[in-house]
Amino acid sequence: MHKICYHIHVGKTKYIHRAIETLLRSRLKTFPSLILTGPRQTGKSTLLQTIFPSYNYVSLDSPLERQLAISDPLSFLSENKTPLIIDEIQYAPNLLPYIKIHIDKTRSKKGQFILTGSQCFPLMAGITESLAGRVSVNELLGFSMEELPHKKISTDTCYSSIYKGAFPEVALGRIPAPDFYDAYLKTYIERDLRQITSVRDLLTFQNFIELLAARSANILNLNEISKECGISHTSAQKWLSILTNGRIVYLLRPYSKNLSKRVVKRPKIYFIDTGLMSYILRYPSKEILIKGSIKGHAFETFIIMDVLKYKINHGKLFEMYFLRDSNHNEVDLLIELANQIIPIEIKATATPNPKHWQSLKKLKNMFGSDKAYLVSLCPEKLKLDNGIINIPYNQITDILKQLH
Repeated sequence: MHKICYHIHVGKTKYIHRAIETLLRSRLKTFPSLILTGPRQTGKSTLLQTIFPSYNYVSLDSPLERQLAISDPLSFLSENKTPLIIDEIQYAPNLLPYIKIHIDKTRSKKGQFILTGSQCFPLMAGITESLAGRVSVNELLGFSMEELPHKKISTDTCYSSIYKGAFPEVALGRIPAPDFYDAYLKTYIERDLRQITSVRDLLTFQNFIELLAARSANILNLNEISKECGISHTSAQKWLSILTNGRIVYLLRPYSKNLSKRVVKRPKIYFIDTGLMSYILRYPSKEILIKGSIKGHAFETFIIMDVLKYKINHGKLFEMYFLRDSNHNEVDLLIELANQIIPIEIKATATPNPKHWQSLKKLKNMFGSDKAYLVSLCPEKLKLDNGIINIPYNQITDILKQLH
């Protein structure tokens, strides 16, 4: 059994403030309890212990605490007074009815419990059901560029972040990327997935993950992947669901509202962490990644995931889509909020030219958008055409902040 034992030590190293902090504080003033989910090693425990220092803290990763929570939940809650952070709640789901009873006795009291859990466990859905109406559900992914800004805009700086990925320990240079992702992948494959009965052939499952990583930023063809893997389409669908729920991959939906039926109906697939993707695809360095065949797809993945993190961290309601149809209308990202639609094209180039924003001109008019954007490696904000603007990749959130 493999287990990652890397932690950010509060007080010993500089704490990097997370963009989600304001949202969590706000929701704790409204709800009696809060759940913070997310992949392993994204910094959930560090975040909560840092911004809520007055809370008692207990981790069910401890065998003794876990045993008490399972065998005698009333004693566990009696010994651990509220306000209370319970880490790794998935190890003792039997606690939930007792937490619910405790909340209902003092329903007007806000912020009594903060629970954390890794999303790859199916029972996390049961937690939200057990505490329905009593809990705010939140999620923490890896670092965004908002949290670790790129002060210098360059291809080298960008691909350094892409290669390392967004998990705190490796993004901050505390552990070499290959060492971290080797342990991380073994933990995910050999520990977490053993709790999911639909995955029995772990080697084939790992091959399935590799095939998905090679297709990040591409339209998903599950039939093709299932044939390459030698598994049924049904198994491929189940495995994809596991990886999606576990926040290993993300599916970006196609936009089809008010358009012809000739639009692509399959989603695009993205690896949520580009460092894990780079490791799985065996890229030994950022230099090789820059020269590799996935350079453009890696950059697109990086940008799409940064937009997703902004949406999650700030509790924003905008929707994300891509567009591709048989009339050669195509764009990497459509941001929709109310009646606003913003087309965004993503290109791994430092020298934009008219062919890079050709589709934006058409789509800007099609959707009646005031502006459309090219996100690139070019370090300057430039007006490219009528209402079409080049945005340096590290300023992607400037586009999102204008949405109302």
